[in-house]
Amino acid sequence: MRAVVLGAAAGGGFPQWNCGCPNCRLARAGDPRVTPRTQDSLAVEGARGWLVVNASPDLPRQIEATPTLHPRGPRDTPIAALVLTNGDLDHTLGLLSLRESQPLHVYATPRVWHGLVERNAVMRTLARFPGQVTFHPLAPGVTCRIAELELAVTPFAAPGKLPVHLAQLAEPHPEDNVGLRIEAGGKTLVYATAVSDVRAVEESLAPCDALLFDGTFWSSDELVAGGLSAARAEDMAHQPLSGPRGSLEALRTVPGVARRILTHVNNTNPVLVDGSPERRAAESLGWEIARDGLEVNL
Repeated sequence: MRAVVLGAAAGGGFPQWNCGCPNCRLARAGDPRVTPRTQDSLAVEGARGWLVVNASPDLPRQIEATPTLHPRGPRDTPIAALVLTNGDLDHTLGLLSLRESQPLHVYATPRVWHGLVERNAVMRTLARFPGQVTFHPLAPGVTCRIAELELAVTPFAAPGKLPVHLAQLAEPHPEDNVGLRIEAGGKTLVYATAVSDVRAVEESLAPCDALLFDGTFWSSDELVAGGLSAARAEDMAHQPLSGPRGSLEALRTVPGVARRILTHVNNTNPVLVDGSPERRAAESLGWEIARDGLEVNL
């Protein structure tokens, strides 16, 4: 199995357009200790094409930066299917950039698809002709086999929160946010980038050959301490990495994970700075920090 990290940042990217935090200032100054990143997305190679996990707003840039995703003919794409793990805008807006009369196959839970399409008139731009977008329902715990790619995708519920634009319109549901177990050729890649409590998903994470995990915030009060928000990490459905109740400590006892990679990293997270104490602490526990273009070959 081969995967490419298309984007490794949380929503807003790194640097974030309206953020003047220390990390973003370093990025804008061209400091060699930090590397800019686009918003979270992953591509997994299948037998006859690629599966893209989450369609970030940066997806067109990410495609251009990844030669294996370039068209092979006058009107063509090697992207055979897309999977959405939730309905957040930073995971779905990229669909609108794929509207140029290209047939698409999109996999998501019915809850995510209903909130994204049936409540959003803008998404009708993806219905220019019958069959422009084919929806394939996913259900937590049920393996979906994508025949063309010879990939098996098993979603698992990852308790989180509703997208901001639906917060007052629906009650939370297990289908609102999922992680993925992707299997091919005897190899397994697990992708879980919005996790509010490791204990709720622990049994779904291992065994695996690579785990791409929620690296959004280093500490619970990261945004509060920086004067950027009143919200703590937990308020945004992300378990912070550090501390006795952090995800890194919780994951120390999860066996059978061959490669550990933190992705969906928020622009404020100090692990983005090469050589920082936080980066060294994560690396000492066997974690890599994802960057755009990182290849994962299993």
